[in-house]
Amino acid sequence: MTKLSRRTVLALVAGCLASAPLRAAAPVAITVVKDPDCGCCEAWIDILRADGFAVTTQVIDYDALQALKGQSGIPEPMRSCHTARVGGYVIEGHVPPADIRRLLAERPAALGLAVPGMPLGAPGMGPEDLREAYDVHLITADGQNRIFAHYDAA
Repeated sequence: MTKLSRRTVLALVAGCLASAPLRAAAPVAITVVKDPDCGCCEAWIDILRADGFAVTTQVIDYDALQALKGQSGIPEPMRSCHTARVGGYVIEGHVPPADIRRLLAERPAALGLAVPGMPLGAPGMGPEDLREAYDVHLITADGQNRIFAHYDAA
């Protein structure tokens, strides 16, 4: 029987650990509330899923969706077609997944993020190579906002 030295055992353990696949972080759960007829919302949901989010969808009629936006504190100029909730924040419109992840990592005291309107080339709004410039806004609890991220035109 061969006796293994401590150095050999440590080298074997280190090799096994280095070659083992890293455990992926649990997917971030996000709930998207949308109108039943919105195709761009579905495109944004697909992008979130491809980025590793665990998406739950709630479909409600237009009037109920507008009421939800108001109840959530989203100022009218910041509104878009769908509203999501993730990690205690509200996400309004076609916010890029990277900005949602940054929000969750930084955890600012805020209501959430918004991409007002439906800018061409934002996630779910057509090809990125045709993107028009747009801003992602951080909405504070008092309804004010500041630029969280800026995307130049393509």
